[in-house]
Parts: sequence; structure tokens; C-alpha cells
Amino acid sequence: MARIVVIGAGMGAMACAARLAVAGHRVTVYERDETYGGAVRRFERDGFAFDTGPGLLPLPAVYRDLFLKTGKEPLEDLVELVQVDPAARHVFADGTHVDLPNASRAGVVAALDGTLGAGAGQRWGDFLVRAREAWDRTRRPLLEEPLWPNWQVLADREPYPSVPHKKLLRTRRASTLAEVGAWELRDDRLAELLSSHALAYGLDARTAPASAAVLPYMEHAFGTWYVRGGMRELARAVYERCVRRRVEFVFGAEVTRVVEKDGRAAGVELADGSAVEADHVVAGVDPVLLGSLTDRELDGEGDVAAGCAPSDAARFTVSLALRGAREEGTPHRTVVHAPDGQAELDFLASPGGDLLPRPTVTVYRPGDPALRPDDAHESAVLCATVPVDAGWEDPEKAARATELMLDAASAAIPDLHKRLLWHEVSTPGRTGAVPAPSLAAGGGRFLHPANSTRLPGLYRVGGWAHPGGGLPHAGMSGALVAGLVVEGPEFRGST
Repeated sequence: MARIVVIGAGMGAMACAARLAVAGHRVTVYERDETYGGAVRRFERDGFAFDTGPGLLPLPAVYRDLFLKTGKEPLEDLVELVQVDPAARHVFADGTHVDLPNASRAGVVAALDGTLGAGAGQRWGDFLVRAREAWDRTRRPLLEEPLWPNWQVLADREPYPSVPHKKLLRTRRASTLAEVGAWELRDDRLAELLSSHALAYGLDARTAPASAAVLPYMEHAFGTWYVRGGMRELARAVYERCVRRRVEFVFGAEVTRVVEKDGRAAGVELADGSAVEADHVVAGVDPVLLGSLTDRELDGEGDVAAGCAPSDAARFTVSLALRGAREEGTPHRTVVHAPDGQAELDFLASPGGDLLPRPTVTVYRPGDPALRPDDAHESAVLCATVPVDAGWEDPEKAARATELMLDAASAAIPDLHKRLLWHEVSTPGRTGAVPAPSLAAGGGRFLHPANSTRLPGLYRVGGWAHPGGGLPHAGMSGALVAGLVVEGPEFRGST
């Protein structure tokens, strides 16, 4: 039985802790905050409750597997998963809107043809077929296996089978997601639909590789799910599974250093000056913080971490307490696209200046009785992707961004300003940066550092490590690190 210290109580870290405990190890989690869940946060006030992190769960099989491998009770016995339908309503800049059915290619094709014109749905459907091929090519190396030592193969090869595009006697293939939208979808609204899937993870479609096509495909193929009672219930279930497997949690405990002995990780030091010995250390923190906790370089020349910088994007959320009941037939999620998508992406890439473009705003209206004081009220959450460091500490700037988001949300919530009781703003200073999922191609800029490090006994887990950000990817990182600890460097992933 090994002694294992886990730094942080995010979703990936807890997924790893539960698996390691089941394997017979003694696991202790040190979390500097007073609660668990990482980005899966909840805000409560006056009988209202709000998810201020992820609003929906794609690929729930990752967490089904976690609960299957760590106990007798399956996930569905502990939380209620609801497949939302429609998956989303999209409101475009020209005023058109379309409801996209959940996990139905034929339904999506029909909806897009009926709203955007004949042929639009078929082009999107054909795109999804190509995106599936990219998914099939990358699923195992990017989700189910530790990062390959020869990761450059993933960096240099574009797995998306783009359609040849002829212009001025030249034939080209799309290398970015924006080019896929322009050359293959051939409709500004379809291009906005495609771009929004990347934007949700802080990616700019103009620079994201064509392989980012797997993001809308993953949602289409596996559906989008809500956890009754709020997404925080998923974090609670994972935490309680850890506790039942005798994982120890120490909250309000900040790790200040990873201790090294005889050339390997041997424990941690805490802010109160105490030291904890361990045989392995698992770190669920971002690469910059992890680097500050060690006395050596964790990655050297040629490692993927050298080309993968932390995300510069974050979530700006506004929680709304509304009077009046939610209208019948209201979609769970509405995406209100920006009137000027290029200006939005320009701001995301270069946030200097005081001019704020109106962003793409995702409106979550779960209609969940657990999130409101009574049936005469409703809770809703607005979410936008913004630069993490754009002067949000300036109250006027934050207030202007909130105003823009409320104006956008009026397209999804009738009589919003009349219904609004109060709102609560969570700026990037509170929510932190958003890591994107790992993607192939792009010269390795969209890969994340490997789960193992150059310091034996020290591992990375969570959204800042392979396979990247997002709830499913965080859960998979927990499985990969647990496999590396239990089976050693020869571990090659699940079968």
C-alpha cells in the first residue's frame, strides 16, 4: 500500500483519488479552498442556486466508468442524469434561430434545412461524418492513452479529412476550423455554429486546427446531459465516492512545495510549515503553479509542455434571480451569437483597450425546482468566454460586460429586465482560466503536458494535463494517472 498525496480537489483529482483508493493505496487530498469540485462551482442566495461552472455534461460514459470501477452503486443510483432536448437553441446575428435535437443527425439536418434553407442541414450532416472520422482517429491517443513519447506524430498530422477547395487554380484543404466553416459549410450561420463549439473552450476558430471538429461531434454523438439538482451534484457524488473509499480530504490546506528525496517526489510541504511524506504525488494544478512547487524543471527541450501555454480564456458568468415561472417549452440552453464574431475573436486574442464587443452568450435555464425558491421564480445563468486578463477588476468594465450580456440574453428570456430581481457577477478573477481539450495537429500547440513528469513519483491530473479541459477529459485524466501509478510507465490505457 503506497502513501499518495493529491494536490487539489478538482474533478480529475478526485476521479484519480477514488481509483487509487480502490487499488489499495492510502490517499490524502489537500485542497487550499474550503470545498471540492474545482471549476464545478455553485452559488446560492435567497433560495436560488446557480451552476457557475460547466452547465451540461457531454460523454457521461466517463463518469459511469468511474463509478463502475470504484464501487457497487452505479452513477445513475446516485444522481439523476437527464438528456436535454433540444440540445440547444441557437439565435444568430440576423435574428434567425434554430432548435437542434439532441443526438439525432436526421433531426439536426431537418431543423437546419427548415431554418437556414435547403442544403444547409445536409452540409452540416456531411461535416459530422468527416468529424466522426477525426474522432475515430484521435479518440484513443487523445483520451484513452497516456501521451505518446513521440507526441510529434499527433502534432504534425491533421486527422480531419477536409474537402479539397479550389480557388484561382489552386487546390487547398482546410487547416483551421474557420476554413472548414467557410469552405465546407458555406453559410455564415453554420460557420458561427461551428465556431461556438470551439469558443466555449476558449479556442479561436481562426487558429484552432481543423481537428477541433471533434468538439461538435462529441456533443452530437453522445448527447448533452444535465444532472438533476444542478451540475454540482456530480461533484458531490464523486466526492462522496472518494470518502466511501476512505480517501481523506484536508480543506484549507495549501501545498507550498513538492518535496524531493533521492531523485523522486517524496511528499509535500504545507503553508503551515508541516510536511507530509508520500510515495507518489498527484498534482491537479496548472503548470505554472506546479512549476513553482518544485525545485527542478519538470519538462525539458522537446517535451510537449514547451509548446503548450496555459489558456488565456476564461468564463464570465452572470447569475440571474428571476420573478415569474419559466415558460413551457423553454430550451435548457440557448446560444445567442455575437453580432460581430470577428470582433469578438479579436478581443479574445488581444484584450487591450476599453472597447468591449458584445460576446456570444450561452443562457442556461434548467427549470430545476432544486435551483429556485418556489414555482413563482426561476434561476438562470449567463456565460461568455472572455480573455482571462482584461482588467476585469475595474468595476466599470465588469459592469459594461454584464450589461452587454444581459442585452444578449433578452433574446432568450422574454421580458428579462422586468423579471430581474437581482444578479450576481463572477468575473475571471473568481472563476480562473478555462483549459481546452487536447487536439491533434496545430504543431502541438493544442496538446497538454503529459500526466507523468521528469520527476519520478510526480504526476499531473485534471484539465491542465493530458487530455485537457472539460468534464469528460478531466475524468479521463484521473483514469490515466491512476493507471500510471498502479501499473507503472508501461501502462498503455484502457482497453
